[in-house]
Amino acid sequence: MKLQKKRELTQKRRWRIRKKIQGTAERPRLVVRFSHQHIYAQCIDDEAGHTVASASSLDKDQRESSLKPNVDGATQLGKVLGEKAKAAGIETVVFDRAGRRYHGCVKAFADAAREVGLKF
Repeated sequence: MKLQKKRELTQKRRWRIRKKIQGTAERPRLVVRFSHQHIYAQCIDDEAGHTVASASSLDKDQRESSLKPNVDGATQLGKVLGEKAKAAGIETVVFDRAGRRYHGCVKAFADAAREVGLKF
């Protein structure tokens, strides 16, 4: 019962955030998602409905380094996604934290993406 209520509140936060955030071709939405074992990140163009750039801890390059969903893993994956986005021609993004607070892993991911040169 308690877990179900927690999931419902998280989903409400996601919807509330997504009402205000819209990704475009010039400025896609950068969404980051942390599960218990992995990290997933994508730059999404909501108008066209497709992913422009993506990175996760399941990618072949990242499996060797065995990234975990902690601050260190988020920092490494933020740099990787930032480089992929720059290679795809993306300069600025809109950050979607997917209902999570902006601290810890989420903040580390965002700061690493900014270090590479993404603006948001």
